[in-house]
Amino acid sequence: MAFPDPFCRGIIRISKKGPLMKIDRLIGILSILLQEEKVTASYLAETFEVSRRTISRDVEVLLRAGIPLATSQGQNGGISIMPAYRIDRTVLTSSEMQSILTGLRSLDSVAGTSRYQQLMKKLSLNQASMQVQESHIMIDLSSWYKSSLSPKIELIRGAIEASHSVNFHYYAPSGETERIIDPYLLVFQWSSWYVWGYCRQRKDFRMFKLNRIQELRDTGEHYEKLSLPPFECSPEDPYPVNFQVTAICGPEIKWRLIEEFGMDCFKEQEDGRLLFEAGFSSRENLFGWLLSMGDQIELIEPEEFREDMAELALEIYEKYAGKRKGRLLATSCKEGYNKM
Repeated sequence: MAFPDPFCRGIIRISKKGPLMKIDRLIGILSILLQEEKVTASYLAETFEVSRRTISRDVEVLLRAGIPLATSQGQNGGISIMPAYRIDRTVLTSSEMQSILTGLRSLDSVAGTSRYQQLMKKLSLNQASMQVQESHIMIDLSSWYKSSLSPKIELIRGAIEASHSVNFHYYAPSGETERIIDPYLLVFQWSSWYVWGYCRQRKDFRMFKLNRIQELRDTGEHYEKLSLPPFECSPEDPYPVNFQVTAICGPEIKWRLIEEFGMDCFKEQEDGRLLFEAGFSSRENLFGWLLSMGDQIELIEPEEFREDMAELALEIYEKYAGKRKGRLLATSCKEGYNKM
């Protein structure tokens, strides 16, 4: 059966002077008790990261709200709920529940708290009527930067819920700026995390990459929610194609072309080399990508970039060759001195 109205009114009436987190914890405790035959106060305290005394007070609140709980002492003691008090869970199929849990695990991979783990506890069903099988999908949204990303994600999530603006120092190809935005969405796209919000400086909605954000803080300033434009962010939005590139590539980097541009980006030539064609957003992105390929690629078009690329390669050569000549000269002088 569903939660009775007296339960909801009782919880809210008793807890209205406390933080909203208390209501969340009470519902979480009830969810666990509905799934397990009996649990200990220590288990609940560890699960919700509170003291056993807090759990004891929560049990009293649930009893006063009319929830039929029973407590027992001793080796097999614990907290339980009357068997007749159950929720009908057949509204979700096992497959649907597994999809929910898979999504929650993916969020937990980057979260800085145990919030999603606790929510999975609430939803994990062990009754025979709802057997949730092991997932065949693993989604890990974390990265090498998890230690710095998680606090940013948690701060922005809290700011969105409280409708607070945030400000930060932002590093972009165009330069460094100070920004104040009203955040609306946390976005995971193109293998990175972004925040989407209304930029006070640009007077429009913008995307900001979390890895480029530093000195992030919640201003505490409340903002009024705007009517949101539809969120449609394709790869062409932040990285618009401004010119087409043609290059000849060695077969050794075929895997890179497939991984980054797909199978349709090249045609295999009779000599085994690959004719590569794709669009790029900027000269800087193109040159950085070409350099990452080493000597396994030759730029053909745009032809005017060939001379620029040659000059860049010469500058790099002179920088390293000059240092190498200096080391060789120093070594030669030292050897000559030792022979004297």
